[in-house]
Amino acid sequence: MPAFASTPLPPCVPIPLPAFEDNYIWTLAGDDGAALVVDPGDATPVLAAMANGLRLVAILVTHHHNDHIGGLAALAAAVPGIEIVAPHDDRIPLATRRVDDGERVRVAGIDFDTLAVPGHTRSHIAFNAGDAGGAPLLFCGDTLFSLGCGRLFEGTPGQMLASLDRLAALPGDTRVCCTHEYTWSNAAFALAVDPGNAALQARAEAVRDLRERLQPTLPVTLAEERATNPFLRCDDPAIRASAATRLGRQPVDRVETFAALREWKNVFRA
Repeated sequence: MPAFASTPLPPCVPIPLPAFEDNYIWTLAGDDGAALVVDPGDATPVLAAMANGLRLVAILVTHHHNDHIGGLAALAAAVPGIEIVAPHDDRIPLATRRVDDGERVRVAGIDFDTLAVPGHTRSHIAFNAGDAGGAPLLFCGDTLFSLGCGRLFEGTPGQMLASLDRLAALPGDTRVCCTHEYTWSNAAFALAVDPGNAALQARAEAVRDLRERLQPTLPVTLAEERATNPFLRCDDPAIRASAATRLGRQPVDRVETFAALREWKNVFRA
């Protein structure tokens, strides 16, 4: 599928700045125009947005991988004294505030609740804005993707499933702002797991249309994800049946169902 089209930057709306091959660096401006970015792995698109009028005052970081923090030094140099909010992890440099689970932080005039979501990495956090000038916003890094989830680099299947359960319990109108444009490839896997899901079939067609028009597939509502993302539906009989076929037996519990799906996704080719 094609890569990205350029996108304008209206205020008070989460805007994905494309970076690398498929990353998104989310930008969000408060009512006064002060803006934050999330997971700037590359400073270049952010600096370009700043040259276009973005008034950057803060950075949120979900986890330590370089495609999420690689631009921190350049942005800190460009904006002396910029606020950088990150989890407790020494692998993330330059943080001015370290946060843990259950904290509330006010950044660029917007209140965020922090949620510990280990699995992809051990210190991964998500930032949830319950009232950001519209429906709630969730910046979830590489934990939850549209129609997918992150790989398990440092956590266990049980940890990742618990993290996904926690995110799935948020209000259905929450806008999911994950950090990779993986939706099209994830759709192919989801359809292999859950071919009879009419909502998923419709979502896959919508995703195809968006990508053919060089448009982002995100944000997406959590309600859509709960209806179509197989990793959020490990209790559904259709998902358990697919996991059983993959394992050659019934999974012993929902954690094994999730683990079977994640291992299958690791090797899946459309």
